[in-house]
Amino acid sequence: MIYLTHFEFPDREAEYDFVFRQRRTCYDTYYPFQILSKHWLRMLDFEPVTILYGGNGSGKTTALNVIAEKLGLERDTLYNRSEFFADYTALCSFRMAGVKPEKSRIITSDDVFDFMLDLRSINDGINQRREELFQDYMETKYADFKMRSLADYEQLKKRNLAKRSTQSKYVRKNLMDNVREHSNGESAFLYFAEKIEENGLYLLDEPENSLSPGKQQELLRFLEDSARFFGCQFIIATHSPFLLSMKGAKIYDLDEETVDVKKWYELANVREYYEFFKRHEREFGTG
Repeated sequence: MIYLTHFEFPDREAEYDFVFRQRRTCYDTYYPFQILSKHWLRMLDFEPVTILYGGNGSGKTTALNVIAEKLGLERDTLYNRSEFFADYTALCSFRMAGVKPEKSRIITSDDVFDFMLDLRSINDGINQRREELFQDYMETKYADFKMRSLADYEQLKKRNLAKRSTQSKYVRKNLMDNVREHSNGESAFLYFAEKIEENGLYLLDEPENSLSPGKQQELLRFLEDSARFFGCQFIIATHSPFLLSMKGAKIYDLDEETVDVKKWYELANVREYYEFFKRHEREFGTG
């Protein structure tokens, strides 16, 4: 599905005119001006899956943030908006193939990281409560107790429960299940699975962060199926060879002096992986 058909950034001349008109000289940078135009990036035409490839400083994250800001997409964490961000996005334009779907958002690596921290914080609190309940079990089961009034009824129920239960059963009955029964990578994948719904436009900034190679391939299949069967459109900033291999993806190489569209196996870092494993091919041959 294609919701966003193309996005246009200001050209070098428009950027130069803006910077020239500024009388303020206390700024070291006019970010995001003069970032994408360095590689002559003027317009992006989108497919159901479009990938922005490039190393650090190539501008792929900047492009995603600009698009998300211009489209007013939902997001969970703040980002480097800078003094001139609104001025820059005002010079941008875009075209939709209809109405922007309600289920649209940008998902960044910071969003995923914060989600994992939240789960860990909740889990730590649960573990602390568990230790308290272990102690409570022992004190309740073996302490002297006499019921003197209805005010002691709740304590009586606790004592009876402790006597009827093992320590582990007592804790389970008084404590919610541990919400983090999986690794950081599994938690990260869970975040994508929860946030990405049917019929939505999603911008993903380096989703491979915190994911093992196996989980990256699982995410690859999830995104392919979401685009193919569930009406989703994705614009992804990544340099993961697994995600770059996504079927039917249109890939913009932002590392080129002039931004160019390439096949995933033509990209520099993918070729480096290939050459590395070719050199060590014999070491994998004996299994």
